[in-house]
Amino acid sequence: MKLLYLLLGTLSLILGIIGIFLPVLPTTPLLLLTAFCYYRGSSRMYDWLMSHPKLGPYIRNFREHRMIPRRVKAYILTMLWLSLLFCAYILHPIWLKCLMIAIAIGVTIHILSYKSE
Repeated sequence: MKLLYLLLGTLSLILGIIGIFLPVLPTTPLLLLTAFCYYRGSSRMYDWLMSHPKLGPYIRNFREHRMIPRRVKAYILTMLWLSLLFCAYILHPIWLKCLMIAIAIGVTIHILSYKSE
């Protein structure tokens, strides 16, 4: 069972890191899943994740305070809107363009609903 947690944790970590650059992938839930899986699968991996200089504070801030730093919010929303507007521009059916804009609005509302520091 520990091996399954380690594999799932590593997969969610990879996807979470990719999600930093692709706004379609939800970084925070994937990193939280990584922390959960590593906690269950390997204390060494969990300790590594939580002491990581970039990922550890991000996970701790979100878990303890349910907040996203203002700089991270700005980056997330900028990348989200740039990529989804580009996708909406190149897609042909109007309903697909509207869907992309609706997704962007929904994700924006969700991200802005979290506290900032």
